Amino acid sequence: MKITFLGAAQTVTGSNFLVEASGKKFLVDCGMYQGKATEKLENSDPFAYNVKDIDFMLLTHAHIDHSGRIPKLYNEGYRGNVYATKATCDLCKIMLPDSGHIQEVEIEWKNRKRMRDNLEILPPLYTAEEAYKSLEIFKPVDYDEIVDIDDNISVRFNDAGHMLGSAIIEIWVTEEGKTTKIVFTGDLGNNDLPLLDSPTMISNADYLVMESTYGGRLHMQNDDKAKMFLDIVSETLDNGGRVIIPSFAVGRTQEILYELDKLKDDLGQDEEFARKYEKIMNVPVYVDSPLAISATEVFKKNTELFEDEIQEKIKRGDNPLEFRGLQFTQTAEESKALNEDTSPAIILSASGMCDVGRIKHHLKHNLWNPKSTILFVGYQAPGTLGRSIVEGAKRVKIFGEEIAVNARIEYIEGYSGHADQNWLLNFIYSFTNPPKNIFLVHGEPEGQEILKQKIETTSESKVIIPEFCQSYEITEKGLELVETTKEIEVYKNEFKRLDLIEKIEELKENISDIETVIMQKNIDTQDEELKKLEDRLKYIQNQIQNIMTN
Repeated sequence: MKITFLGAAQTVTGSNFLVEASGKKFLVDCGMYQGKATEKLENSDPFAYNVKDIDFMLLTHAHIDHSGRIPKLYNEGYRGNVYATKATCDLCKIMLPDSGHIQEVEIEWKNRKRMRDNLEILPPLYTAEEAYKSLEIFKPVDYDEIVDIDDNISVRFNDAGHMLGSAIIEIWVTEEGKTTKIVFTGDLGNNDLPLLDSPTMISNADYLVMESTYGGRLHMQNDDKAKMFLDIVSETLDNGGRVIIPSFAVGRTQEILYELDKLKDDLGQDEEFARKYEKIMNVPVYVDSPLAISATEVFKKNTELFEDEIQEKIKRGDNPLEFRGLQFTQTAEESKALNEDTSPAIILSASGMCDVGRIKHHLKHNLWNPKSTILFVGYQAPGTLGRSIVEGAKRVKIFGEEIAVNARIEYIEGYSGHADQNWLLNFIYSFTNPPKNIFLVHGEPEGQEILKQKIETTSESKVIIPEFCQSYEITEKGLELVETTKEIEVYKNEFKRLDLIEKIEELKENISDIETVIMQKNIDTQDEELKKLEDRLKYIQNQIQNIMTN
């Protein structure tokens, strides 16, 4: 058996793993890169394999960084099955065509600029119609059902607790009479996520490919985040401002709706709590995302996947995804009208990382306003607009216009759909027969190194942090790093080229920032401030020299 890591290797997006075993080639996930401009370019690159050689695919869940290149795979001739849970298939029916629509809109904007520059017009990565056609190859399976792909390969999907339909996939492969078991976690859920059950604990595996998004960090506890959420929102509304929540359309939006509804269960706490609750319930709560609206309907149709307690509430007629003041804005005209009205309100809008969609319009109209709050409730990938704002940018560019960041910026990390360091470790500790080797993927290098040290000092498993395009072969002797194919080497070199472009763009941004600061300084500027700017420029000069040398 051989595994090649073609995405989510020392980065958080673009999940894509090629497995060659028992005479078959199959994929686990085929996701899009999200964030930096160069990562978006990588989505249109040729695959590192001949798609017609792929026998089947296993999809852990519907998020676009795991599923988003399936229509591209289909367009290039893949007609094998995509095995996924029923809820994942239901969500992909709305998420992939929505992604196709975004590709069309984005390329139309880019092509207008290219036409002015007399450059060749580019096609979208895929269209909404093409994404819809790709759904014909999806094959739904149930949780806990063992699916025999053939006589030598079997798989089972287990609840990962990350989003509706997300799965930890167990794979049994028999080669030369010996069976090896490998487990792909996909994205593991935060243990106290509202609505969904906790991740399934797996008893044994020979090898484990595990996500590590929050490998170096701990989440806020549930009670703390609920209080913090209530305080932030009520303080903003008391100030006459608006709360803008950049929210992932699938998962995070529904969890926030649940949290808003759940506040009524704690009304008896004290008078101040009751006042804050009434304040929130007396302003409109808008879900401004057609995708989030459709996804909420999918959630309502799959309530059997909710926690038992919530299922009981729904049977009593108390649906946590419906409450007083909740309004859905479907059309673009309704969305625009939200920004023409400046009265206090709570607006949940996609995308969660602020790179595309209606959220950019809401940020443009509210970031400058010190009365308003931008409340982040999910992971922000490097290079995204959301990450820039969370990290303290004073000005950001939206639709080509410089916007001052005067609004209150808050980030409640506890709402993340990903397990934190403790729960990642608990998942490993739950094995009665622990894996020999653990591959850490879907994480940033610093957090992965921290998690690796924790695992190796507290368990018997050895940890590998695979590099992009590395291949590992599982033999009778154990694990071996092997040479990659010529196709994959070409793919890897293109990635390096794009990485250089990315570094150049970062340097340009740094130089532009320094120039802006210097232009704003007056004659009374202290020597110490100028020295800091000079040191920063020298650092950038050294980076440029390193690029030229290498």
